Amino acid sequence: MNPSGRTPRARIAATGRYTPPRVLTNAELETLVETSDEWIRSRTGIRERRIADAATGAADMAAAAAEMALARADLSPTDVDLILVSTATPDRLLPSTACDVQALLGASNAGAYDFATACSGFLYGLALAEGHIAAGQAKNILLICTEKMSSIVDWSDRTTCVLFGDGAGAAVIQPAENSAGVLSTFTKADGTLAELLYRPGGGARMPLDVAVLDERSHYVKMAGPEVFKSAVRSMCEAAETALRRAGVTAEEIDLLVPHQANNRIIEATAKYAGMPMEKVFVNVERYGNMSSASIPVALDEAIEQGRARPGNLVLMVAFGAGFTWAANVVRL
Repeated sequence: MNPSGRTPRARIAATGRYTPPRVLTNAELETLVETSDEWIRSRTGIRERRIADAATGAADMAAAAAEMALARADLSPTDVDLILVSTATPDRLLPSTACDVQALLGASNAGAYDFATACSGFLYGLALAEGHIAAGQAKNILLICTEKMSSIVDWSDRTTCVLFGDGAGAAVIQPAENSAGVLSTFTKADGTLAELLYRPGGGARMPLDVAVLDERSHYVKMAGPEVFKSAVRSMCEAAETALRRAGVTAEEIDLLVPHQANNRIIEATAKYAGMPMEKVFVNVERYGNMSSASIPVALDEAIEQGRARPGNLVLMVAFGAGFTWAANVVRL
């Protein structure tokens, strides 16, 4: 039994990440759009981001992150029972990115499917993985979040192109052991606000054609101030609820790993949650917003740096397009 009183069903057994080698700095962006390093840093905290080359797709990045996680878990691809992939940037619309990843890994015994909750993907994915494990359907699950955001941003729109980067994070999810595992989960959505952060064109309602291309409506559109307000409010609600459901206080949390959207959202969320910034993991300055890949990449770095150790309580919280928002309390 966990000290919180909640018996965990699933745990994060290992993590991995992949970020492309190409670094795009703010100085380089100054040559592409009307912006400046000072403007970007003062509003977002971002200094640079990673950009995948034309030959590297979401599935390739996912497979690289998954291979790292599998190696750390001492598993082979054939040990995997299920592959769950969160992505807003699939390499193609049919089949799923998860099936492409399964083929790349050679995970011949695994089922595979995609799900789409944007930046909240890793936290929604933990809930999905926990459900499969609790139902006795899987023992070794690969949860992967992979995003090639550079493929869906309008590089002539300075309000969005400065924000995003590419990358992938992965975790091996297994049945809980001892007190380690997911202690609480909170998920919520509000589809009535979808058009504050969305891609209007390119889907079944508005198929990709010359008009869509000319209007550039297949790229991400965002109403920044409105998204900021909703993000802060929703992430605070999610954090508070996840803590209450886990039966722990903010003071007991060893590390907060928030979605890496921008510094202002991170700082506002930490303040509301009662977490000092020295207990918050931040890497947005190096990667920008990698959508669903942000939290698993940050968690993997935190573990690698020794800021998140076995036995630690970690609070993760995110907000994304949809709108969706979520939080988890996990004991590593």
